[in-house]
Amino acid sequence: MSATTRYEDRTDAEVFDAIRRAKETLGPRLTILGHHYQRDEVIQFADYRGDSLGLSQQAAATDAKYIVFCGVSFMAETAAILCAPEQVVMQPVIEALCPMARMANARDAALAWEALEPLHAGGVVPITYQNSTADVKAFVGRQGGAVCTSSNARTIF
Repeated sequence: MSATTRYEDRTDAEVFDAIRRAKETLGPRLTILGHHYQRDEVIQFADYRGDSLGLSQQAAATDAKYIVFCGVSFMAETAAILCAPEQVVMQPVIEALCPMARMANARDAALAWEALEPLHAGGVVPITYQNSTADVKAFVGRQGGAVCTSSNARTIF
């Protein structure tokens, strides 16, 4: 198998061997994060397994330069937000999207904010769920809001 062989043309055994070699070559400079929804064929290579927020926090805590996040796009975005500027967060399949994260974008959030803000004299504190895109999280942050997860929802509200 040559280095130019397309991924799609490789057998599972060839792909698994290439991943093992990359992990061996890069050593502590590489951390692979696997969301617990991943298939066993993927998760077997994960250095850390867990939920989206926990893995993003693990990404920020590691000294690895290269972080491969096996999950959907909002997870890799969250990890990249939390990581140091010199760390590189990669998502193996960039087409892996979360339908829930795509239900609202920053423009939708801004329109809702503009409609609600004048109706509440005390102000509106926006809250978004962890499963949202980076642009929605950024909007919420600029408005003094917070990111909610299933584990912190009671505290946030």
